[in-house]
Amino acid sequence: MDSARLMTRTILIVSLIVAVVAFFFSTPLSRTILPLSTWRPSFLSQHHLSSYFSSRPMATKRPPVYFFSHGGPDVQYRTDHPAYPVLQNIGKEITEKVKPKAVVVFSGHWEAERDLIEVNSAEHTDLIYDFYGFPPEFYQAQYPNRGSPELASNIIDLLTKAGIKAKGVTRGLDHGVWSGFHVAFHPKDNPLNVPLVQVSLYANQDVDMHYRLGQAVAPLRDENIVIIGAGMSVHNLRDFFVTQGDPRPLPYTVSFDEALKEAVESPPSERQARMREVAKRPDARQAHPRFDHLMPVYVAAGAAGEDVGKRTWTLHEGSMGWAQYRFGQVPNS
Repeated sequence: MDSARLMTRTILIVSLIVAVVAFFFSTPLSRTILPLSTWRPSFLSQHHLSSYFSSRPMATKRPPVYFFSHGGPDVQYRTDHPAYPVLQNIGKEITEKVKPKAVVVFSGHWEAERDLIEVNSAEHTDLIYDFYGFPPEFYQAQYPNRGSPELASNIIDLLTKAGIKAKGVTRGLDHGVWSGFHVAFHPKDNPLNVPLVQVSLYANQDVDMHYRLGQAVAPLRDENIVIIGAGMSVHNLRDFFVTQGDPRPLPYTVSFDEALKEAVESPPSERQARMREVAKRPDARQAHPRFDHLMPVYVAAGAAGEDVGKRTWTLHEGSMGWAQYRFGQVPNS
């Protein structure tokens, strides 16, 4: 008799528990208490979840930002120059490990106006042979590339939101881009195969304006877009001609290149201030009579945000410095 009562009581308790659980899962209360991994309404089915996340940028680690010391228009022909394999390796790192959706580049050979930035919004443009006195074949060089009007429009939007005046233009790629890119992203050996959009610098020497320019385009990295500044860490053409290309480094080549390294590699919270002071050094105007080839590293540093900068290689050659920088970590695969 007792066992029968116990069995009946047990069945009633179990039934009550089942009823309570069923009621709980049928009410909005469960959505508040249970985590999303337990509660999955019909509109977030597996199909909808996968479609949603595949259509949006993943919140993974941002791709690195780079600064190329790009060399002259002869860099793509000087396969024996020490910088040649370095640029090749950086290019392979970007195409094989970073695998960007697109590349945005700032070159020391394009300055727009003092308070205006221009963005190349064309999909197909010719090359600009912005150099003089080289052999005829240099002016027949080709570099296949394609732009992205959509990306250019996004860049203009970002700049406008940051309070920077900007407009789209149609312009070819200058040799500050295509000469070094021909080595890093050789059309046959290591093609880039993604859109390439060039953005101008300001036509001024204000390092903070260029740092803020980099900060304004930094959100592009959330879309797996690689930002590259292309210039030279030391660039004095006047002394290059005076010394007739003597490779022995001039004193300011070493001193400024090393001071720039210390500033770029400083903690991100201090970097802008440290880089500002570098531009005030007595040897800064020796290393860069004009700051056009220096400004791209400020853009890159601004775009890097809280990512640490690292000089991956340099060469002191006469009145030229060939420092290469990376900000941030390279993906493992």
